[in-house]
Amino acid sequence: MQMPFVFDRYRSVIDAQLKSVMAPYRSPLYDMMRYHLGWIDERGNDLTDASGKALRPTLCLLSCEATGSDIARALPAAAAVELIHNFSLIHDDIQDDDGERRHRPTVWKVWGKAQAINAGTAMKILANMSLARSSRDALPPEKQQRMLASLDDATLKLIEGQYLDIDFEQRSEIDIDDYLAMIKGKTAALIACSMELGVLSGTDDADTIQRFRDFGENLGIAFQIRDDILGIWGDPNMTGKPLGSDIRRKKKSLPVVFALSRAADRQRDAIFKMLQKEILADDDVETFLGILDDMHVRASVQEMADGYCDKARRKIREAGIEPGSRGDFEHILEFLSARNY
Repeated sequence: MQMPFVFDRYRSVIDAQLKSVMAPYRSPLYDMMRYHLGWIDERGNDLTDASGKALRPTLCLLSCEATGSDIARALPAAAAVELIHNFSLIHDDIQDDDGERRHRPTVWKVWGKAQAINAGTAMKILANMSLARSSRDALPPEKQQRMLASLDDATLKLIEGQYLDIDFEQRSEIDIDDYLAMIKGKTAALIACSMELGVLSGTDDADTIQRFRDFGENLGIAFQIRDDILGIWGDPNMTGKPLGSDIRRKKKSLPVVFALSRAADRQRDAIFKMLQKEILADDDVETFLGILDDMHVRASVQEMADGYCDKARRKIREAGIEPGSRGDFEHILEFLSARNY
């Protein structure tokens, strides 16, 4: 499915804002961040292709514009949420021992885990500094403080979600509610915050702010569920990962949690036996995929994602924004619920 044009609409101003945040800093520490963001290669040579979808800053700016406000008011916030997201990715790659992201070596794989931790942590500080720049755009001090508090709260929820995700690796009993609580923190909190910050840049209406937050949370849950589907059934040519990647990592993503909650004793025992192995062979992955297919897990989990998309769609329609902006949000929903990368 083709990426909606809205992801290109703001890309140049988002990248320009991010580069302005990092422009004063020239030590190799910041080159690690520039590498992660896709601006340079590991030797410091400039690259032209943008890295990632920039979903969160796009939602921030789109939310601001939907209120009728100038996106310039939300640019510091848009850069901040993108920096928080990428701080989390650098640390996630270390914690998950992932050696590749977006078809090239991760930061820790090039510079080592200790220095990658420094790069990720510094990126988190830059995010708060970026948001503090919003005072230059004539936002009242009390609104700026509210936005900083919202970003800090979302970052804390993100870290709590990552804690649970890692903790789940050691737990045998996880139900669907446990899993949903985890992704509300790890994924949905920052997406909801992105939209709240955008709306706050343009309005003080509490009902509007809440509807946009609710849209973001439901979209974030659907986004992560789709990510889980791709982590098992995604086309390797599109995702850059082998078929069954999350199974090989014994990751308790939603399809696995869903299967364990619905499996017959024989299937459940087989899954647990494979999860207890130190390394899964190709035959194990094939057997695991066969169990999931027999249980129609992929369709069931996609149905869950579609349900959260429907909730998000209702929230954006209740927000009373003009049809063009509403259509942009709905196109994003359609893309994220069916994307293959």
